[in-house]
Amino acid sequence: MHNKTISSALISVFSKDGLEPIVKELNQLGVTIYSTGGTESFIKDLGIKVIPVEEVTTYPSILGGRVKTLHPKVFGGILNRQDNAKDIAELAEFSIPQIDLVVVDLYPFEKTVASDSSHEDIIEKIDIGGISLIRAAAKNYADVICVSSVDDYAEFLELLIAKKGETSDADRKRFAGKAFNVSSHYDTAIFNYFNKENVETVLKISETNGKELRYGENPHQKGYFFGDFDAMFDQLHGKELSYNNLLDVDAAVNLMNEFKDEAPTFAILKHNNACGFAQRETLHQAYLDALAGDPVSAFGGVLIANTEIDKATAEEIHNLFCEVVIAPSFSAEAKELLEGKKNRILLIQKDIALPQTSVRTCLNGILVQDKDNITDALTDLSYATNNKPSKNELDDLIFASKICKHTKSNTIVLAKNKQLFASGTGQTSRVDALNQAIHKAQTFNFDLKGAVMASDAFFPFPDCVEIAKDAGITAVIQPGGSIKDELSIDYCNANNVSMVFTGTRHFKH
Repeated sequence: MHNKTISSALISVFSKDGLEPIVKELNQLGVTIYSTGGTESFIKDLGIKVIPVEEVTTYPSILGGRVKTLHPKVFGGILNRQDNAKDIAELAEFSIPQIDLVVVDLYPFEKTVASDSSHEDIIEKIDIGGISLIRAAAKNYADVICVSSVDDYAEFLELLIAKKGETSDADRKRFAGKAFNVSSHYDTAIFNYFNKENVETVLKISETNGKELRYGENPHQKGYFFGDFDAMFDQLHGKELSYNNLLDVDAAVNLMNEFKDEAPTFAILKHNNACGFAQRETLHQAYLDALAGDPVSAFGGVLIANTEIDKATAEEIHNLFCEVVIAPSFSAEAKELLEGKKNRILLIQKDIALPQTSVRTCLNGILVQDKDNITDALTDLSYATNNKPSKNELDDLIFASKICKHTKSNTIVLAKNKQLFASGTGQTSRVDALNQAIHKAQTFNFDLKGAVMASDAFFPFPDCVEIAKDAGITAVIQPGGSIKDELSIDYCNANNVSMVFTGTRHFKH
C-alpha cells in the first residue's frame, strides 16, 4: 500500500456540471482518458483526446445504451490488483488497460421519482453500469480512486492539482467511503420505491445530508440532524439551531399545520407543548392572547404564526426573550426589529410535504408508525349527551382538540373563545392532568365558566367530568370508547354538561 499516480481514467457521467476543469487537469497531467456516449462527446468538444470504451471492448453500446461498460476489459482494468503478478499477467494476455481513476455518477433515480414521472421512466433511471463501476472502483481502492458524485468534484480537483495526479492510501480510502455511501443510498431509494406498500416488513433509511449539532439534548450528549433543513426553512437571522430547538420547531410546525389557511393564529411552545395559543382577527391580538395563556413559560420559548408577522406583532415579540420565531413571512419592518437580538432565530417556513411516518429507537430496535393524520372535525362528532354544544362551544371544542392532539399524554386542554387557557401535560393520571390545567388557568386569572375541555383519550370513570363541571366547564370533547362511557354521560346529562365523542384517540408520547 503506497502512493499511486493516476495514468489512466474512465469517465462516464450523467451530469457534466463541473466536469470540464477535471478533464482539463487530467489532460495537462498526461492521463489517458476513456469514455462513453455523451461524456465522450463532451470531452472531444473540449479538444481533448479521448478513447471510446468501444475501442477497448470491441463491442458497441447496445440495447439503447443499457449496456455500455459492462465488459471484462473494463472491469478487469478496474479490479486488477497491481501487486499481484498473476493479475498483471492476465491484463497483458487479454489486452486489458489499467484504469487508475473512475469518475462516474448515477442516473437521477430519486429526482425522477419525485417528479411524478411514469413507472417506465423511473425504471429506466435505475443505473446498472454506473453503480457497478462505482462498486468495483471503491472495492479496489488500494489501486483505484473513485469519484462518484458531482458533490465531490471540487475536492477531487483540489487533490489532483495539489498532488499533481498522485493519491495516497488515505485519499483513495476516503473517496471509496464516499462511493459506498452513494451506492448504498441509491439502492435504498430503489428498494423503498418498490416497497411503498410495505410488502416487505423491512426498514431502510438513508439520509446523506447530515450535520453535527453543538450537542444533543444535554451538553454531555453528542447530537446530529439528518435531513435537508434548508428545503423547509430559510433562516433569516440568529444562531445555529440546537437539538432541543429542532424538537420544538418540529412540534410547532406540526401543531400549526392544523390551523393552516385559518384566521390569524399564534402559538408559543416550550418543551414540545403549547403553553400559549390563540386565534384572532389580527395576528397582533392572537400573539397577545397566546402570551397571556402562560407568560411565565413563554420565556425562552419557540413562537410560530400561520401568517406573516407584521410590525405591530414584532414589537410585542421583541419584548420577550424567545429562542425561535417561525412564520410564512416577515414584513421588512418586523424582520429589522426582530433582528435586534443577535441570537434570536428567525425562520421562514416553506410549504413542503412532511414525512408520513415517525421513527424512533426502542429497546434494541426501532419503532415505526404512520403519522397521526386525523384531525378531528365537526363531521366526525357524535353527540353523547342530551344537551348539545352551542356553535361557539363546538368551535372551541374543535380548537381545543387540535391542540390536545399535539400535547404530551396524558393531557387535558382547556380553552374558551379560541384561546388556550391551560393544559395538563404528560401526566400519569388524567385526573392529575385536569387538576394541573385548572390550577394553571386559575393562576393566570382565567374564568373557566363556559370554557371547554378536550382529552386525548377516553374517561374510564366520571371523575374528570365531575371536576370539570365544578370548575365551570360546560362542554367536553373526547374519543369515547370506554366500557364505562355511560358513567360520564349520565353525569353530564344530570348536570347540564354537553359532551361529544370523536371516535379517535390521540395519544402522544
